[in-house]
Amino acid sequence: MWNGQRVAVVLPTYNEHLSIAECIRAFEVLGVVDDIVVVNNNAHPDTSPAVAATGAREVHESTQGYGAAIRRGLAETSDADLVCVCEPDGTFEPADLLKLLAYSADVDLVLGSRTVQTFILSGANMGWFLRWGNWAVAKLTEVLFNTVYLSDVGCTFRVLSRSAIDQITPHWHGDGSPAGFEMMLVAVASRLNLVQIPVTYRARVGESSVTGDRLKAVRLGLEMIAMLGRARLRWSGSRPGSRGQG
Repeated sequence: MWNGQRVAVVLPTYNEHLSIAECIRAFEVLGVVDDIVVVNNNAHPDTSPAVAATGAREVHESTQGYGAAIRRGLAETSDADLVCVCEPDGTFEPADLLKLLAYSADVDLVLGSRTVQTFILSGANMGWFLRWGNWAVAKLTEVLFNTVYLSDVGCTFRVLSRSAIDQITPHWHGDGSPAGFEMMLVAVASRLNLVQIPVTYRARVGESSVTGDRLKAVRLGLEMIAMLGRARLRWSGSRPGSRGQG
């Protein structure tokens, strides 16, 4: 519990069998998490035994993709007041959840940011190309939607209030890697109260299916920019759900 509110953590997993148990235990020791849900998204066979050795519960989502896994996790945590979403690949510090929760009384959505140099640890996959690329798309989002300060569009460590989940999910449909950015866009277009704060970013345990490959990262970045442009045209002067907007 956090200030009388029930807290859940959603961990989508595909290739994090080497790090997921340690991640779960790091969340458990914080003493504020009431429920941890691991969404097995056609994951490595060693994932289930690793999760079984912890206090987390595992559910399976057969539709492949980050967005599909997160939506399943949000559905599984419908009794929580605050839901943290985090990737269990070792790149994030679970203790940073306390930093995110500290802002949860004032905003609907607390986003992490991996682009602040002070918090980028040795070995983290956040060289100049990814760092400035994420920052640039974040600034473009700021300008096009006249929204709050943003510095990262790819950070998947965040905390959502129940109100934010209820407002975002009807308009958030993507399954693939850009789904985290799509969630941010829906929140921004909906004029939800949100803030983005720095979180620690470390070296990943094992290989990433996206960010470890420069070409895939470029493609993902271009896909995000195209998504941003479409969102600006779609929701120009309106909010998702208003006047027939999806």
